[in-house]
Amino acid sequence: MNKLNITKSMLNDFGLLFLRLGIGLSYFAVHGLPKISGGPERWERIGNAVSYFGIEFVPGLWGLLAAIAETGGGILIILGFVFRPALLMVIITMIVAATQHLAKGDPFSKAAYPMEMAVVLIALFIFGPGRYSLQHYFSFKKSALK
Repeated sequence: MNKLNITKSMLNDFGLLFLRLGIGLSYFAVHGLPKISGGPERWERIGNAVSYFGIEFVPGLWGLLAAIAETGGGILIILGFVFRPALLMVIITMIVAATQHLAKGDPFSKAAYPMEMAVVLIALFIFGPGRYSLQHYFSFKKSALK
């Protein structure tokens, strides 16, 4: 008998929360903040990555958008709010990063990290944020008002 009455659904939702916290904190603190605080020179270096897709105008803007995607996306992933659009922004950033590494001829190990993260983010996109998220909270409140 389960004294705590923990269900499989609750464990899945805790697992999604744990995954959101770990991935979101990594994107926010480790990847996003240094990029967003790096300033225009760093944004331009980052933004040059889109040149591998034939986009060669305003690299500073593209770099800033990547920094915002990782910083803001990390926060939204943690909160589980505007979840799928946030994931989509970060997934696109990971695709660009992996493409840049492969196109530059870097060792595959350099491209592997953004590719692996894209796979994890796509899985989160499919599963959603889970019950322990702001998105679930607001959708629950909205349905309760009907």
